[in-house]
Amino acid sequence: MTVTDSALVLSRSKRLKAATQATHERLDSGIMARRPFSSRERYALFLLVQHRFHQDVDAFYRSAALGELLPALLERRRLELIELDLRDLGVAPENSRATPVSIGEQPIDVPTALGWLYVAEGSNLGAAFLLKQAGSLGLSETFGARHLVAAPEGHGLHWKTFTAALDAALLSAMEEERAIAGARAAYQRVHKLVNELLVVAAESAGSLEADDGDPTRFHPDVKEGEG
Repeated sequence: MTVTDSALVLSRSKRLKAATQATHERLDSGIMARRPFSSRERYALFLLVQHRFHQDVDAFYRSAALGELLPALLERRRLELIELDLRDLGVAPENSRATPVSIGEQPIDVPTALGWLYVAEGSNLGAAFLLKQAGSLGLSETFGARHLVAAPEGHGLHWKTFTAALDAALLSAMEEERAIAGARAAYQRVHKLVNELLVVAAESAGSLEADDGDPTRFHPDVKEGEG
């Protein structure tokens, strides 16, 4: 996607949504096709995906530079809550061994990081639905599903506060491109983690059919607008 003058009429958060919507929808439908709430074992695999991704982005939440642009960013961290949820299920959190080079660089590239944070924060919008699903497994806000609990102001306002700050950040046209690239890279990262931790583990246990052209299987190398 090339940022044009007409595209810049939209807010940054809307542009990021437009640039990643197809990938986002493919990801959501694919995850749910793997029935992550059909058992605690499957849910634990889902948690491992969440854990690895939030390990990847945790440095962004801790960044002073990003905190100046996004108020209360540090308070939005969910990594420790996910680790508590894993321990509730008897799963020991592991340190990520494959943090993408693009987000492991120092100093942090702010525009790229904004794209990754857009994806990380947006993933919390459906948490109320997921918390209800987790409840069917005997999980709750205090056991196994802490990371799905809404902020005091609610998921909707929590998101609007974030996007308002995101939209207000001053970026050049080239930096806008990097923010979009960051969001796309974040979705590709989640795709990869789902394939490695959720799909492969479930299939190796004999609980899923092998991939025979299944459209819900994720292909991280598919670019936006293809397929």
